Amino acid sequence: MDKSKEIEQSLSGYSTLYRKELLENVLPFWMQNSRDTEFGGYFNCLNRDGSVYDTDKFMWLQAREVWTFATMYEKVEPNEQWLEMASQGAEFILKHGRDNQGDWYFSLTREGKPLTQPHSIFSDCFAAMALSILDKNLPGQGYGEVALQTFEKILQRKENPKGKYSKAYPSTRPIKGFALPMILSNLALEMEHILGRERVDAFIPGVIHEVMEVFYKPELGLIVENVAPDGSLVDSFDGRLLNPGHAIEAMWFMMDLGERIQDDSLIRKAVDIAIREIEYGWDEKYGGIFYFLDRNDYPPQQLEWDQKLWWVHLEALVAMAKGYALTNDIRCYNWFVKLHDYTWARFRDTEFGEWYAYLNRQGEVLLPLKGGKWKCCFHVPRALLNIWKTMESIVEKKEVPVL
Repeated sequence: MDKSKEIEQSLSGYSTLYRKELLENVLPFWMQNSRDTEFGGYFNCLNRDGSVYDTDKFMWLQAREVWTFATMYEKVEPNEQWLEMASQGAEFILKHGRDNQGDWYFSLTREGKPLTQPHSIFSDCFAAMALSILDKNLPGQGYGEVALQTFEKILQRKENPKGKYSKAYPSTRPIKGFALPMILSNLALEMEHILGRERVDAFIPGVIHEVMEVFYKPELGLIVENVAPDGSLVDSFDGRLLNPGHAIEAMWFMMDLGERIQDDSLIRKAVDIAIREIEYGWDEKYGGIFYFLDRNDYPPQQLEWDQKLWWVHLEALVAMAKGYALTNDIRCYNWFVKLHDYTWARFRDTEFGEWYAYLNRQGEVLLPLKGGKWKCCFHVPRALLNIWKTMESIVEKKEVPVL
């Protein structure tokens, strides 16, 4: 069998595998265990077996689950159970999620009372994303209006995201982070039916510039997490911080934008950076991608720097799948296979379903939770859906060149 035929068969197998995992394992786990039938919304903190170990509700995670089930309804099939799941989450966050200024809280009690002030602009970002896709499913019910209001407030806050909740002393060491422009590069496309094509066309160049020219440093070949306001490097813990997972995820966002504006050079650059990030972050001793690194190879301040996290590896799989589909670069295929073998062997729970979140450096399960303050029904199903559909599209083209 020639190499192209061998790859074509493997891609078909991956497409089937990822579809089955999404529809028969991951989504049923959340449908069965996360719904709060008494107070609305979702339980975020789930044990390995799906039992609830804490009832606090985190707004960005609530919104992410709304987005997940609304997206499945939109892109997989019009399953009314998925739409109802998304709708009841949206009802909860709209009823309890915002303060009097329209900013989204970080966390609530189970009943919906505020616990943590709206210090995180990412609660707003994911609320806008969730309500936007739900507006596609259920137009005319007000979801789009709140999504647009939230988006406008995000833009108002983007130069000072934490506002009065910032712990940094003003002017001593001003710094700006990568996470917001990264998320905005995806959010703009998610909200295009609300924002309009013309506004998205005008918005895209700015976020591409931020990601690919401000935070990407060609002298390093890497993306840094934080820079000075003028884009220069900062010699501090935060200024030296590298987060390979963030950078890799951002690169598939850039690939999507490259497709949107038909810019092959942007797609190629994003593929090259993604591969460089994986190579740099790969643990040659134990396998897997490190969580945090220091660009000068100094000790990172994050004690969890050497953990292996679920979302990092899933986003890398998405990036390599998309990279191969768009460029036919065999490096993407080879890295996909390597990442797939590592990830499926270690993160997937064959007994209770869903995926583990945290491994130690050696690749052993560190915490058996399936949901918590940082993990919810989002990265796993989004990645499974993306990879399933990407592999399927390659096979349907009947063109699998090996370069």
